[in-house]
Order: sequence, then structure tokens, then C-alpha cells
Amino acid sequence: MTDPKPPVTVRLASPRGFCAGVERAIRTVEDTLAAYGAPVYVRHEIVHNTHVVARLSAMGAKFIEDLDDVPADRPVVFSAHGAPQSAHAEAAARKLVKIDATCPLVLKVHTQTRRHIAAGRKVVLIGHRGHPEVVGTMGQAPEGAVLLVETIADVAALPDPDGPLAYATQTTLSVDETRDILAALKERFPDIAGPAREDICYATSNRQQAVKASAAGTDLFIVIGSTTSSNSVRLVETARGAGAKDALLLEDAGSADWARIDAASVIGLSAGASAPEILVEEFLTALAARRTLRVETVETARETISFKSPLRLAS
Repeated sequence: MTDPKPPVTVRLASPRGFCAGVERAIRTVEDTLAAYGAPVYVRHEIVHNTHVVARLSAMGAKFIEDLDDVPADRPVVFSAHGAPQSAHAEAAARKLVKIDATCPLVLKVHTQTRRHIAAGRKVVLIGHRGHPEVVGTMGQAPEGAVLLVETIADVAALPDPDGPLAYATQTTLSVDETRDILAALKERFPDIAGPAREDICYATSNRQQAVKASAAGTDLFIVIGSTTSSNSVRLVETARGAGAKDALLLEDAGSADWARIDAASVIGLSAGASAPEILVEEFLTALAARRTLRVETVETARETISFKSPLRLAS
């Protein structure tokens, strides 16, 4: 019998979903719960995904923004995005059991920033104002020592330097947009120092490249992820820039705009670095209930990187 459901081609971008830093951060919260019991406090959302946060909350994690909310006898986990030095100092002053789940690639940016400051350089940080990773990186130096730029226009508006400069970037930016901002920065300040390797992390670059390879010719490109996830939002922008006729960010299958999706004959599909693969599977299952699927995997890289959990839980 012929399946009456209309056909749809799904181009499944790979790699997608969890990166090594996200896996490490989630595992750190789970290990802390196992070691100390509930409740365990987490400074900021451990990663920017509502499903991950809800699952860990059900296990006994309590997400807070102010360390004053952490009882003296309970551990606190610092999120994958990193934290300013003031937060680490506050935890030490209160003698809290602090467990640092900051992504090692973010820690690399923190270390570079502190080294530049110690060497007498001001640091120009390319990033999005208010993002917790940016707040953490700017908090590695005294006020005014790190200058934030979000656009090429911001580069033009920077004051003339009174000494040597260096630059760093948020790890979850658009590769293409950052390249343009960086070109403007180097044109204005030819002697600006930078990292030996770019700060945008491998997972961000890989996911954007996979979206670029699969977006052209799609009627709709869907990225599974939360609106608070910078790298997920960048994937939507990447899809539009790479030739998708339309693109949207989808929290999960339950929030799908089916009228918009049903109008598409070719759909691209990816997931942000903080989105669990189960959400992709659930969306495909929901789509299969309405359409006859033809799934094509577009793979541009294979990821084998993993990060160990902190060697010592308490610090």
C-alpha cells in the first residue's frame, strides 16, 4: 500500500549537538550530585538548554545567579561559560566547596587574557555584550582593561590606544562575522597581538561548517536549541547566509510550527552544541508521523575530542 504521507527530504548536518565541553559540564554536575547528594547549587545555567537544566533540576541541582543563595554546607558548580575572578574570590572567601565546570577552551581564553594584561596590554574582546562567557572573560582583568566590540562599527569607535593591544574572542561566535570584525581590527591596529590559534572553539566551527554544507537549496533549515544558546542562534544565521530559503530555531518537537514545516519539501536539520541528540530524534519521529522521510546525512568532520572531569572535585 502506498504511504499517503507527502515526502520530505531531510539533510541531517553532522557534527551537531553536544560538544566535549558541554558533556564535561553536565557530567560534572551529575558527579557532584553523586558525591555530595542533593541539593547541589550551580552558578548560572550549566549550559544553555532548557531540557538539560530541567533534567538536572529534577535530580537535585539548584540553579542560582548569586552566590549568596548557596548555603555554607553545600557545593557550588560554576557553569561551562566561565566566571569572573570576583566570583571565584567570593566563593573562596565564604569557603564554599567550589567545583569548576568551565569549558577548557573558555579557560584558555581566560588565561590568555590574564597574560596579556600582565604583559601591559589592553585586550579587545570580540563578543556579545551580557553573554555569561563575555562577562567571565572581561572579569579576568581590572575594569577598563578589556574593551568589548560586537561589530565592525565598534572597532572604528575604539579610542586610540595608549599602549600595546591584544585581542580575544568569545568561543561561540559566527566564524564569518568574526573574521570580518577581526580584519577590521587588524587593519586599524596592525601590531595587535592575538592567540596562536583562533579562540572560536572547534565545535562551533565544525557545526557551522556542517550547516553551510547542507543549507543550500533547502526550503527550511531547522536548528534544535534554546534561544539563550549563542552557538544555536549563530547556526540559524549561518543557514540563512549559506542559502537556506528560511531558517528557524526550535526548542523541541512540541514547539514546532508545523504549518511552516509542512510547506517545505527539503529541510536541513542541525542542533546547537548544548542540545541533546534525543531532541533531534524526537523531532524526526514527529516529522515521520506527518511525512515520508528521506534522510541524507551531510558529514563534514568527525569529532573525537573529550575532556576529563575535574581531577579534584573540591577546589
